[in-house]
Amino acid sequence: MQRPLLGEPLPIDLLNTRWIAAGHRHDLLDDPVEAAGWLTSWGLPSTPGDARAVIDRLKRARDAIAAHIAAPGEGASAGAVNDLLAAGHLRLRLGPNGPVREAVVQDPAWLPAWTALHAYLELVDEQGGRVRKCANPECVLHFVDATARNARRWCSMEACGNRAKARRHYTRKTTAARGESR
Repeated sequence: MQRPLLGEPLPIDLLNTRWIAAGHRHDLLDDPVEAAGWLTSWGLPSTPGDARAVIDRLKRARDAIAAHIAAPGEGASAGAVNDLLAAGHLRLRLGPNGPVREAVVQDPAWLPAWTALHAYLELVDEQGGRVRKCANPECVLHFVDATARNARRWCSMEACGNRAKARRHYTRKTTAARGESR
């Protein structure tokens, strides 16, 4: 099955490894083969022996990022992200071609999740007010609003936006029809 809303930054794409299609919930991270393919697509390591540990840590990072987006001002949501970030740090050094930043984690299974969390911090720093969840309460997708007015509400106009417009239209029509029949 094709995942919706591809092309988002790493931490948002991690959130979007969960989606709903035709009323069914999907989680790419529930399938180790799909999860390994997702990791590879982002250039992240996936050690087959540690696949369960990598997936567990990715799910924890995904949940922490989602909680922070839902309640960015709450200390608990920031604390969850910070607790997971404590699993690693950036090492800066001078390499042959200039500065090098490398993630250092105590347990290699943390590297993909820590990398996504670090990318989330950078995203919040650069575009924090543009990161949001789709306004459709039945949708679980997230996106970075790249519109000039910062007014995007839907993961996609074709899916959730059109559904919302159709619901509003139906409500107006049925309300008007009830008013005329009185």
